[in-house]
Amino acid sequence: MSNECPHHLTFWNLGPQQLLVDFPGDRVVTDAGLLGVRALEKPLGILADLARRLPDPRAPQYIEHSSEALLTQQVYQILAGYPDGNDAQTLRDDPLFQILADVSPDAEQPLACGSTLNRFQYAYTRRQQDVPEEDRPAFGEMYRARTERLHILNDFLLDLFIRTRRTPPVQVTIDLDGTDDPVHGQQALSGYHGYYRQHQYFPLLAFDGDGGFPLAAWLRPGKAGANWGVVESLDRIVRRLRAAWPDVLLLVRGDNGVAGPDVYEYCEAQGLLYAFGYASNAVLQRRTAQALSDVELYYRFYGRREPWLQRFEVIEDYQAGDWSRPRRIVAKIEINPQGSQRRFVVTNLSGHPRGIYRGFYVRRGAVPEQPIAELKHGVQADRLSAHSFRANGFRLLLHTVAYALVVLYREAAAAIPEVATATVSTLRQRLWKVGAVLVSSPRRLWLHVSETWPNGGLWERVHGAVQRFVDELRGEPAAVPAAPAALLM
Repeated sequence: MSNECPHHLTFWNLGPQQLLVDFPGDRVVTDAGLLGVRALEKPLGILADLARRLPDPRAPQYIEHSSEALLTQQVYQILAGYPDGNDAQTLRDDPLFQILADVSPDAEQPLACGSTLNRFQYAYTRRQQDVPEEDRPAFGEMYRARTERLHILNDFLLDLFIRTRRTPPVQVTIDLDGTDDPVHGQQALSGYHGYYRQHQYFPLLAFDGDGGFPLAAWLRPGKAGANWGVVESLDRIVRRLRAAWPDVLLLVRGDNGVAGPDVYEYCEAQGLLYAFGYASNAVLQRRTAQALSDVELYYRFYGRREPWLQRFEVIEDYQAGDWSRPRRIVAKIEINPQGSQRRFVVTNLSGHPRGIYRGFYVRRGAVPEQPIAELKHGVQADRLSAHSFRANGFRLLLHTVAYALVVLYREAAAAIPEVATATVSTLRQRLWKVGAVLVSSPRRLWLHVSETWPNGGLWERVHGAVQRFVDELRGEPAAVPAAPAALLM
């Protein structure tokens, strides 16, 4: 019997043994842990619901991959760390991604290729190509679909947030923020931004201030002002939330960039409580000069005992030149070993200024700053490489939907400390990136995970929590989860 390998790679020797690598092994997948996310999303019909909403101008008789299959393939590629359409070229034959897309793992049934995924992002169709564009009805459908999808996806995020709350909330904090999204090509409507000193897009994002669930994601041109579209986006969110929960208390929070007189006026007209950062100016500096002098005097005597000192003041009658009425300003005067500074917040909240600033406003450090970082570094939402502006807006929203699934996954496992606050990269490393051997029979598909996987017990606990979360949302009695030795589909 010959021990020679027909095709192999030779490495170094380990004592008397030679190290060789070949590729005739069993079918092994590397992202088996994503079945836990699919077990959350599929019973709730999340991506199926989204697929039903999206206009699809393709010719039905020629469709090989449904909208739901394309969405599922793209979203789970993003979660696995493969954010580009070109990644589908290697993943379309991966048994795990076929299973996630409800396709039997068969080399004869590959998933969509990268070109198909990219055409889907453009809402592209070849229908009526022999007709000039100006006379082609399908061209108008395609053009409208590109715009409608952006509105549909943003509405979908709000609807998903509403239907996944286990109890109606007493209050919801809406966190607004813009973020830079660098571009490296000739993407439409990208532009040079003087503040960030780069060519970019400038998306506007909104999150639930308690759990970080994404409520909106609007792509804006690179030269857009930070305040562009804020009132319109906020109004869309407020109307949707109040339609679902008429008695909910809504609070709005944001930095100086997203704020402005139009935002203050809107919040006050709609009965929203707000706190926005406000830029310093000569009037505010003069109005807080005495407070700063008092703090500096105190620090001179007691700075060794209190090296980090803060004092909060309120200016009740401040009115900027373009404001229609005076508004309340909370001032933070701080001195520390690095020097002194003054920060300002405009608000219609009553109460002690310390509580408004430290108990409400600065929580922006958790939301939206952390979700924005996860969108960029966890699900690579800043990889907007399509040429068309609306195609990039669609890509941004797909990444945002993927992040929404992450938030729901953490909410389901809120009682498990290792997962409740884990970042996307941590979840991917500990729970999703795990190898498994696929074994197929006429009636079952087994994914056998190594018994030495250190996070196997944690994965089973999270899976049980996900099942209970899904049952609760569906109004079903909680089932006692089994403890399988392997992942079973």
